[in-house]
Amino acid sequence: MKSILILYYSRGGHTARISRCIAHRMQQQGYRCEIMDLLEAEKEGVDWQSWDAVVLGACVLYGTYDKSVFEFCSKHLPQLQAKAISFFSVNVVARNPEKRIPKNNRYLQKFLELSAWKPQDVKIIAGKVDYPSWRWLDKQMIRLIMKITHGPTDTKAVIDYTDYQDLEAYADHLLTLIPTD
Repeated sequence: MKSILILYYSRGGHTARISRCIAHRMQQQGYRCEIMDLLEAEKEGVDWQSWDAVVLGACVLYGTYDKSVFEFCSKHLPQLQAKAISFFSVNVVARNPEKRIPKNNRYLQKFLELSAWKPQDVKIIAGKVDYPSWRWLDKQMIRLIMKITHGPTDTKAVIDYTDYQDLEAYADHLLTLIPTD
């Protein structure tokens, strides 16, 4: 049985949920799939040899990825180059269909520019606006960004822009990338 590890960085929990959805779809297809957040991966280590393939996902906050994502990619570059098959970016700007195209998504382009790892397969996934769960300062800053980008500004709004059918299609796509021996 082929095995896939999904590594992710999530700040508010939505990227973790997306990772679980991808893993669930892969498990439905008969693959062994587990998820691990980057903090856990750093503390406990990753047994890279146990996995046929690795997928890495991260969310965007304030226009960039957490520094731990870049640090992880630098520290584990040889392992990512050998095992990683895809990178997925979760960001709210992808609520607009044209921003789900890699060349049109500046956040993904920034990742590709700044990361030591240069993934060959990438996916942009629309994220979630969840004002009630955000800290006061985050709420105000994101509200300002949303105002500028014509997004939702109601601080009571919770809007999940993720296309879960597309997420299943992405999981199916990932299965085609797993090396065959």
